[in-house]
Amino acid sequence: MGLLSGLSGSTDERRDAIRIADRTVSWVELRRLAAAVADDLAGVDRVAVDATASLGTVVGVVGALLAGAAVVPVPPDAGPTEREHILRDSGAGALLVPADGECRDASPGPPVVPIDLKRRSDTNHPEPDQAGSALILYTSGTTGAPKGVALSRRAVAACLDGLAAAWEWTPDDLLVHGLPLFHVHGLVLGTLGPLRVGSRLHHVGRPRPDRYAAAGGSLFFGVPTIWSRIAADATSARALRSARLLVSGSAALPATVFADIATLTGHQIVERYGMTETLITVSASAAGPRRPGAVGLSLPGVRTRLVDERGQPVPTDGMATGELEVCGPTLFDGYLNRPDADAATRTDDGWFRTGDTAAIGPDGWHRIVGRTSTDLIKSGGYRIGAGEVEDALLAHPGVREAAVVGTPHPDLGQQVTAYVVGDGVQELDLIDFVARHLSAHKRPRQVRLVDALPRNALGKVQKNRLQAD
Repeated sequence: MGLLSGLSGSTDERRDAIRIADRTVSWVELRRLAAAVADDLAGVDRVAVDATASLGTVVGVVGALLAGAAVVPVPPDAGPTEREHILRDSGAGALLVPADGECRDASPGPPVVPIDLKRRSDTNHPEPDQAGSALILYTSGTTGAPKGVALSRRAVAACLDGLAAAWEWTPDDLLVHGLPLFHVHGLVLGTLGPLRVGSRLHHVGRPRPDRYAAAGGSLFFGVPTIWSRIAADATSARALRSARLLVSGSAALPATVFADIATLTGHQIVERYGMTETLITVSASAAGPRRPGAVGLSLPGVRTRLVDERGQPVPTDGMATGELEVCGPTLFDGYLNRPDADAATRTDDGWFRTGDTAAIGPDGWHRIVGRTSTDLIKSGGYRIGAGEVEDALLAHPGVREAAVVGTPHPDLGQQVTAYVVGDGVQELDLIDFVARHLSAHKRPRQVRLVDALPRNALGKVQKNRLQAD
């Protein structure tokens, strides 16, 4: 069964398949539009796509996959240096751009191939090898130039099938989201997911609460920032009561947002965990319980384990934390042109080092504490998880957002420093508040009140920018 099995197996050929903003196509139209793109890509192994939130991007991605090429999404907000790096490093043999859109200068990049939504084709392209690359996604580049992550068709299919089983995702669902189409969340789950399952997709453009409310979907995807905004708009939130499942990912969901959404919509949000390199490996299920602050159980075929700094096993007692390592069918094939990075992230027995700190309970439930590099604070001989301090701060009624990092301290090595977005809060009051809820050594030594936290396109707080402040 091919990666896009839902595209070719829809039982209702006339039913709308994809709606992005105000443009809609049926299953038949989508296949014919994509086939015309595939006709233009014969013999091209890797295809870059200007990945705007548009119907043209979806047609271009599907066309490239039909042609057997690996898709290289290029973020529309990428600066000239990042864009040039992605096009050069990926070795893309063509660049797909909308025929009616403004073409950014890609010279000396690959030849430009227009995505013409007026063209149709009935070519039946053969099913590509499932071991071949489906996507080359570039990481955020917080530790140097972005790295290309090569994901096979087989890995993407395994991820989507595991999620379809966990979330009871069927062709009867209408998925609604407003996520970017150049990351795992919006592109793999939010676009290839419906094309794998055979469900419909409504991309609302900018993910405003009123647009989510008006979409009438059964399945909704969002990042914590989106869910926080919906929780603050009671009218829009109540409109989601008719949904079947609400899903959050790409960053940790605050427990307060989980509770507010549950009160307003009657739904407990499903959380899940994954990375570009691993796709989605852990999730709560539609049928099972949901726990605020926890991301669920391993998906079918996925194995996880915790290790300490010496690589020794950490107990799965729900309290002890260690670096999370992952093994299974959803793992990437490697970093493009970076054998050094591959070696640094793989264990001798083939597991992937996620760089995330986690705890696993006796029942297999996972709780992600944060990034080992930025969220494990070593202060005065103590090991402090930034996520625990952030949760304590967010329990204060005046705190809307919080991010905790370790900053240099002449005596302690690192001190706990908090950045807080709040209403009428004071530094000393927040320090005392945390000290009353957690061990005294976990309280922030400093609280910096800010207007906003730096975030990337998926709503993740960019803590490296805070640490550089």
